[in-house]
Amino acid sequence: MIRSESSVEVPRSAEDVFAFLADGTNNVKWRSGVHAIRHVRGRGVGAEFEQLLTGPGGRTMRANYRVVTSKEPTLLEFEVTAGPARPRGSFTITTVSSASCRVLFKIELEPQGVMKFVRGMIEAQVAAEVAAIQNLPRAMRNA
Repeated sequence: MIRSESSVEVPRSAEDVFAFLADGTNNVKWRSGVHAIRHVRGRGVGAEFEQLLTGPGGRTMRANYRVVTSKEPTLLEFEVTAGPARPRGSFTITTVSSASCRVLFKIELEPQGVMKFVRGMIEAQVAAEVAAIQNLPRAMRNA
C-alpha cells in the first residue's frame, strides 16, 4: 500500500475550507497538476467530478473521482473512478481557532498489475499530490 499525507493551517473557518474543498472545481486553484475539472453531478456523498491531471512521467491522464463521505465541516473522502490508478483520499479538517483550521490531506493507493513495477514513480506522484495542500491558504486568500 502506498500512503502519503500532508497538513497545513488555513486562516479561515472549517466551514469555509470544507465548502472550498467540496467544490472540486476549485482544485485548479491549489493543485498545479490539474489541467481541467468539471462537476458532473450531485452534491455531498455521490458528487462526481471529471478531471485531467499530470500523472507519472508528465503524462496527462484522466482521474475522475466521486465523493464517498461528506461530514461537514470535518471530513471529506473521495475515490478515483477513472484512470490507471484508483486511489482513495481524505481531507480531515480540525478547528484551531474561530478564524483558523488545520487540514490533513491523505491519499492511499494499492498498486495493481504493471503499476507494481513503477512503485517509486507512483510514490513520488502521490507525495506531490498531498504536498499540494500547502497551496490551499494562498488559494483561499484569493477566493
